[in-house]
This record gives sequence, structure tokens and C-alpha cells, in this order.
Amino acid sequence: MPLSLTIKRLLTTQPIDLPVFHPIAIRLQQMLETTDFTMDAVIALASEDQSLAGQILKVANSTVYVGRVRTETIKDAVIRLGAKQVSNLAMAASHAGLHVSNVPMINDFMRLLWQHSHACAVGSRLLARTAGYSQFADQAYMAGLLHDVGKLYLLKALERLNNAGVAQAALEQDLLMEIFHELHVDQGSRLMEHWNMPKTYSGVVASHHLAKFDTSDTVLTVVRLVNEACKLKGIGVESNPNIDLMELQETDLLQLEQDELDDMLDAIEDSMDLQLP
Repeated sequence: MPLSLTIKRLLTTQPIDLPVFHPIAIRLQQMLETTDFTMDAVIALASEDQSLAGQILKVANSTVYVGRVRTETIKDAVIRLGAKQVSNLAMAASHAGLHVSNVPMINDFMRLLWQHSHACAVGSRLLARTAGYSQFADQAYMAGLLHDVGKLYLLKALERLNNAGVAQAALEQDLLMEIFHELHVDQGSRLMEHWNMPKTYSGVVASHHLAKFDTSDTVLTVVRLVNEACKLKGIGVESNPNIDLMELQETDLLQLEQDELDDMLDAIEDSMDLQLP
């Protein structure tokens, strides 16, 4: 069905400051883009919002992330995991908390979207290491987490319109999928530009669906492959059990074997165990 021009206009003109990022998580990302941050500054900022700090520790101690020693404080997390990983966990924890809605159908889509984004983050981090690009593992994690941020923005916009008594007609599964396919990349790119997010991540948001992409961009290649793996496993709003990962260009570019793909598939399935509000 053709996407209603009225709905499209309403969605694309919503304010860019809809709640899709936690301000502290953004500030942590921006801090780590500089060269003069201190560990104490990272600890202080990550501890500023006690609710977020609690969620960071919950993520850090989940089965997906936990090491041999349980992390009891943000300081412990920074020492054990490093500032970059704690910053990533802050984004993941805050992102999870934003994937909720008082509109049942939107809430269902948000939960599926969170599961997909988190699985992409976890799988991308592992795959970067497996493929011999450990230096990009943290970036791959964040890129996987944010690649579909345009979908979250659209859902937040729909929720706002619905609560205002507008666009109830858009709350049908087929139309929501059409909205995603047509608008989520452009709206995600709009968000990334507004928040001045690093080019590594904005590039993934803009290019993760392109038929022709920059094959020299390792982070993009990793996220594209894990995104397809999530579809294969039915993690998220899309499912395609007929995908053959070994036949994909991304697998060839990363020179991966079947057992390495199997490990990644196990990791994205394990990521489903992390449940946050």
C-alpha cells in the first residue's frame, strides 16, 4: 500500500528532540571522542543519574557481559571494562529504557526493536574480534546498537501523534513496516547529524541497507552481516529464515568460516537473555 503522504509529512516534521537518546549517554560518547578525558570524569558523569548508573551495572553483570568478578560500582566497571565499554553500556542501558510505550502495538514493536539492536551490538562486537579487527570491537558494538535508531525515532513520533489523537490509522503492522522501510534511514541520519554523532556511526545508519556500500569500512561490513544474521534468527521486526550467511558479500570480505558464523549466531541468541525495563 502507498504510504500516506499526510502520515509521512507528520512523521518527518516531528521535533528532532524526541526522547531517543539519554543526555548522559550522549555526553559520555562525546567525552570519549576527545583526547583529554580522565577516568574520574567518566566515573562522575556515568554516576550522575543514579537510575542510569544502576542500569549500567545491571548490563555489566548480565550473562552477556559478566567477567569473573561481579561489578559493584561504576568505578569498578570503568576499571574492569574500560571507559569506552562503560560508555557503550550507558548507551545500551538508556536505549533499552526508551523502548517502551503506553500504546500497545508501538510497545510491541519497540521491544522487538530493542532485542534486534542489542543483538546486533553484541554480535558485531564479537564478530569484529573474530574477524581479526579487535581494534574496532567497541565501535562495532555501538554501531550495531544505533544502526536502526531511525525506527525508534519513528515509533516515538507515532506515539506522540497517537497520544495527540492523530495518525491512529498508522497503527497497523503492514503500514508500520512500510513506514520503517521508507523513512527509517533518512530519519536516523537526521538524528545522527543533529546530535553530531561520530561519522563511524552515522555512516552505518545511512548505509546499512545500501546495495553498494564502502567495502573498506570494516565496522559497516560487520554490522550489515550481523543485521542479516538477526533476520535469519527472527530477532527483531523482520524475519527471513532463507538467508545463507556464507553466500553474503560481507562474509567473504571478512573472510569468515562457518564455525565463526555459528559462534556469532549463538552470541546474538544469548543476547536475548538481557531483560531491562
